[in-house]
Amino acid sequence: MSYYALSGYIEVPPKALKEALQRQPNGAFLVQGMGPLAIHGQARLGRLLFAHGAGAGQQSPFMRQFVTSLAAQGVQVLCVDFPYMQQMQETGKRRPPPPIAQTLDQFAQWYALLADLFDEPLWIGGKSMGGRVATLFASKQPTSNPLASELSSDSAVPGVVVAGYPFHPIKASDKLRLDHWPAIACPMLILQGERDPFGTQDEVAGYTLPSNVQLAWLRDGDHDFKPRRFSGLTQTVLIDEATQVAASFVRAHGTGLT
Repeated sequence: MSYYALSGYIEVPPKALKEALQRQPNGAFLVQGMGPLAIHGQARLGRLLFAHGAGAGQQSPFMRQFVTSLAAQGVQVLCVDFPYMQQMQETGKRRPPPPIAQTLDQFAQWYALLADLFDEPLWIGGKSMGGRVATLFASKQPTSNPLASELSSDSAVPGVVVAGYPFHPIKASDKLRLDHWPAIACPMLILQGERDPFGTQDEVAGYTLPSNVQLAWLRDGDHDFKPRRFSGLTQTVLIDEATQVAASFVRAHGTGLT
């Protein structure tokens, strides 16, 4: 039996997913031809498609805690594992992610499937690499948010939420991953630890960022929002702080939900 079957994921074809969600709104599904999908919480404020980072999937401790905390704030979170991560979980062997263009295409397929299941716009985001993929996807989309732009589209992205954006590779601060940001029309929230090696507070202070980007700094946090012991803080405190900011951001920028 597969890792996901043992973890309680129910296999469904894509065409049957909407009916499956009606039966189990907070279910875990293995969508045929797509991969694992888990739904967390109720959409009191909005819905968020949230992708994992490069080295750990939706079952990682950070993802579990972040998603649980955000769902408790009223944002329903739809978590997916990319195919390479699914293979890692099934085989127990680590493997690098594929080229970013391939992961972006897989994210676009998930968005097309899931956005069609709901009447309200679907927010997007992710942890680290997943967040980068979400911003790349957003850069190719119009926006449905009247507070952000005069553009509108029934399938447009209302906003982006990223936990730990990889502004640059570690120890390569000159190789910025920001060229596509000016093309993003919707509101974007970056939740970042002050000590994140992929972009510290001091480094990011020197960047020129678009006006639709909001930065929220987690005091003394690293890439997973872990502070040092002497700070008097804990990772749980910083994750909860981050999700409170994220929920407020979703509420402020509207979702079509009441």
